[in-house]
This record gives sequence, C-alpha cells and structure tokens, in this order.
Amino acid sequence: MTDETKIEISVIASLAEVSAEAWDDCASGGDLASRPVDPFTTHRFLMTLEDSGSVGPGSGWQPRHILARQDGELIGVMPCYSKSHSQGEYVFDHNWAHAYENAGGQYYPKLQAAVPFTPATGRRFLTRPDHHATAVSALAQGAVQLAVQNHYSSFHVTFCTEAEALAGEALGLLHRIGQQFHWNNHGYADFDAFLAQLSSRKRKAIRRERRQAQAFGGTIHLLTGDAIRPEHWDAFWRFYQDTGSRNWGSPYLTRAFFDIAQKRLREDILLVMCERDGQWVAGALNFIGRDTLYGRYWGCTEDHPFLHFEACYYQAIEYAIENRMERVEAGAQGPHKLARGYLPTAVHSLHWIGDPGFRDAVAQYLDAERSAVDEEIEIMTSYGPFKRTTGNEEG
Repeated sequence: MTDETKIEISVIASLAEVSAEAWDDCASGGDLASRPVDPFTTHRFLMTLEDSGSVGPGSGWQPRHILARQDGELIGVMPCYSKSHSQGEYVFDHNWAHAYENAGGQYYPKLQAAVPFTPATGRRFLTRPDHHATAVSALAQGAVQLAVQNHYSSFHVTFCTEAEALAGEALGLLHRIGQQFHWNNHGYADFDAFLAQLSSRKRKAIRRERRQAQAFGGTIHLLTGDAIRPEHWDAFWRFYQDTGSRNWGSPYLTRAFFDIAQKRLREDILLVMCERDGQWVAGALNFIGRDTLYGRYWGCTEDHPFLHFEACYYQAIEYAIENRMERVEAGAQGPHKLARGYLPTAVHSLHWIGDPGFRDAVAQYLDAERSAVDEEIEIMTSYGPFKRTTGNEEG
C-alpha cells in the first residue's frame, strides 16, 4: 500500500473555498515569509482573476481547482480550469482540436492546469515540500480521474517547470517542449556592463534605439507599490484595450481586474509608464517574482520609434540588474527579442489524451516537435547578439 491511497482528492469551484494561508503554504513551497517565486499562483492573484470576472461564467475558464489532503492536512493544490476553447493559453493545441473533431470526437471541454492568460514558467503542482513526491503523484492522478469522470477529452499542464515536466513524464503524461525568449543576468553591474558583452554592431544598435526611444518628448516612470495610483490603471486600461483589440480580438482581463490589482497586487507589480505633455501615452505591466521579472502587457495611445522596446525590454533589464534579479521573462512570441539580449529558452508542458489512438498520434507528433524545437533553439542561440570571440572590439 502506498501513501497515495491515504490521500483525499477534492475539487473546488472557487478559491474562496480554501483559505489564502493554506493555499499559499503550498504555492510558496512552505516559505511564506519571502516574496513568492512567482506571484501568479498565489491565492491573491488567482482570486483576483475570479473576483474580477476575468475567469468564471462566460469566460471559457471555469475554475476546477484540485486539492490533495493527507490525514486532513492540505499537502498539495493545483490551479485547474474547465476549458471550452483554447484561448489565452499560449501553448497552442488548435490543430489537435481540429484533428480530433474532424475525426468525429469532441475536444472541448478539456481540463487545464494553468495560470490563465499568463505564459510564464512556474510550478503547477503546488506542494508542501515535506510531501512533494507524494502530492505530485496524487494531483496528477486526481486530475486524470477528474478528466475521465467528467468526459473531458484531455488534461493539460502548461508552462510547468522542467522538473515537473520530467516527473509528469515518469507518471505517463506526454511531455511537450516549446520556446520563449528570456534575458539572463550574469552578475552585471549595470546596463553598460551588459552591453559590453554584445557584439559591437548589436551594442551600437541598442544604444541608438534607446536614444531614439527616450527622445519621445516625455518621461518614463517606474512605479510599484503605493506609487501606483488609480489614474495609472485608467491609462493602462486604455493601452491594454488597444493592444488586445489588435492582437487577440478582445482583452482577456476585465477592467475590474486592474481595480482589484490596485488593492491586492500592487506590491507584486512594476508599471513602466510613459508620460508626455502631462498625459500617459504608453505603458508596460510587469510582475515581480523572487528572482525574475515577468513582462506581461504593453500598450500605447501614441506611436513613437522604439518606445515599445525601451519600456518593455530595456527598462526591464535595468530594473533586473539594479535589483539583482536573475532573469527577465518577456512573455510569449518575439524573435525580435533575440537582438536585444533575450535568448531562446525551452518551456515545458504536460498532456494526457483520453482516446488511445489520438494519444499515440499526439505522442508521435511531440517526438518530432521536440527535435525541431531543440534544433531551432541551438540555431537561434548561435545568432544571438553576444560576442563570439574575445578579441578587442570598438563600440
């Protein structure tokens, strides 16, 4: 008999059904005293999504969070959602859905372990450290059982850590690898020290971009904590709506999300706001982790050359250096980030497919995709902006 047989699995329809302290004790890995490794799996962040109506009825993201208890004690949790579409995930399975439905199946609903609208790597099997292996196994088995009982076609764990991906693979889940572009801090003293590691051509290009961006005729403000005011969210909502309508049709987050974030999340947030002639004209929203800065959204009401790169990438790098953070994750997509010091990095997801034949087809696809992604990461890294020789360069 294994320890898993003594574990009770339950499913809740809202984080309001579990205390913030109990959830965060698992989400923090038992370290509630420090800043979260990432803020996205905290009770306050996920509850803000629920309370603002960004997830829940009508959104296609219906909470189905999984809890694991042993002898009445909460030892693991997993943020899960019943999905009626594949929007807001950033690990695209649209082709899987089309193939499954073309073969006569019904792909939706599916079960998704994820942070909605957030392509940031982080723990998805949130466990007490003294019960880690047991809780991971129980949560994975509980999720598959939930999928079977509710006739979900599939179960997906997106943007999990590499360690979780390997553990899930050992438990029989399919392992998928994708890529993002991340900036890594190699102990730079300042932004110039980072630039010194780049080739002369790339170094000069970045300096030129920064000069042009900073000549937009205004001031760039970095705001966090109590420095963030409701007026900033009024402006950022306009930016967010503009970007959302152009990039994905309609914004994922509601206006209420930003109002509640002002109350609950402002210590987790870095806003880069651009002001010109007394008006806010552009901004970038970042979330602050323990050692990583997570870039999330950008928007503007005026177009200025390279201001996007300045607000989203270069200001983020400077903030990370000044605060001795290890990396910047600048979100999904963006080969253009490569020239600006953000290198391709593997990201991981796990998948369970109920139909055996479809599962075999997806497994074969993932084998081929992994090889292609590994090769692409290697090639793109070789084209990165960093020096390839130790010879002297002018710049």
